[in-house]
Amino acid sequence: MAILLINAVVATMADGYGLTDVAVLLEADRIAWIGPAADAPLAEPFDCGGRLLTPGLIDCHTHLVFAGSRASEFEARLNGATYAEVAHSGGGILSTVAATRAASEEALLAAALTRADQMIASGTTTIEVKSGYGLTLACELKLLRTARRIAALRRVTIVTTHLAAHAIPPEYRGRPDAYIDEVAIPSMHAAQAEGLIDAVDAFCETIAFTPAQVDRLFTAARAVRLSVKLHAEQLSDQGGAELAARHGALSADHLEYLSAAGVAALAQAGTTAVILPGAFYTLRETRAPPIAALRAAQVRMAIATDCNPGSSPMTSLPLAMNMACTLFRLTPLGALAGTTRNAAAALGLADRGTVAPGQRADLCLWDAGHPAELSYRIGAAPLWKRIAGGQFDA
Repeated sequence: MAILLINAVVATMADGYGLTDVAVLLEADRIAWIGPAADAPLAEPFDCGGRLLTPGLIDCHTHLVFAGSRASEFEARLNGATYAEVAHSGGGILSTVAATRAASEEALLAAALTRADQMIASGTTTIEVKSGYGLTLACELKLLRTARRIAALRRVTIVTTHLAAHAIPPEYRGRPDAYIDEVAIPSMHAAQAEGLIDAVDAFCETIAFTPAQVDRLFTAARAVRLSVKLHAEQLSDQGGAELAARHGALSADHLEYLSAAGVAALAQAGTTAVILPGAFYTLRETRAPPIAALRAAQVRMAIATDCNPGSSPMTSLPLAMNMACTLFRLTPLGALAGTTRNAAAALGLADRGTVAPGQRADLCLWDAGHPAELSYRIGAAPLWKRIAGGQFDA
């Protein structure tokens, strides 16, 4: 049945930020028409009560599937330890790897569904989920299968990313090149053969993998037509953004230590910069991404939760939007674009992120009268109704 959404303030994120007297026609799982309410085609009307209508939110960077907690590391950092010191002492990513390897797929799924439900309740309709806490071929596939199962159990789109090059596991300590050749690349091929991945990611950092090692992985990924993304310049400038740009990456993420050359490379390649304020906040970083330089270079900026157990245990995109505005001086318009159309670009999804004909009917109705309220409220998600694939949540 076609549904006509009327009496809403519409932030199309295509050609309008707070349009009134506009109606939106939904047919099946698509937006069929948008225009002046007076010209609307005949269809079953749905009165939005003057509420704000936006595209469904898109969380384009998460590590949703994992086991265990790292609250003790949070406490250690507050007592003076740095993120790198925690990692070198056996904590950090590797502590989550140990817990995740020991967990069953059913336990991982139950925990991931709890986090996914929190995201859905905050207006998220598409979630990118990375592997990277297995670091063996079998466990990386376990994580990716678990991620795919979320979409069968919840009305949310799941995009999966292979992140075997996340950390060097204990059994490969001192042998990162062997790990790339024996685990990262083979698990990528195995995951692709099972239809489990949409893209490949890596962590290019002094505590993880070098640009040369990432380059080898990305070359292998591009050879089999997989898109790439990169954790770049979070803790230091490794030239990761320039590497990502050379490979035509969909996105480069974090970017606190991004250089002017990196900004220029992203601009030239059309690579989206994904800003992750949750990790910046949790790690008490002091160096912010170069937002003004990215803006001046017209680099698209997306925002994500970076949901993970160590540096960003957060599931709310509206909270990430508030943090991006307050900590990094994004505007509310920029923050909403960062969780809709720019987040879609960061995932290579052209069918969502705006309210426009032909787009997927993933939409949110908020108890708000102006789009800026979504970034203004601290931690609140005034979601009234979520529409995923043209269907209203109960």
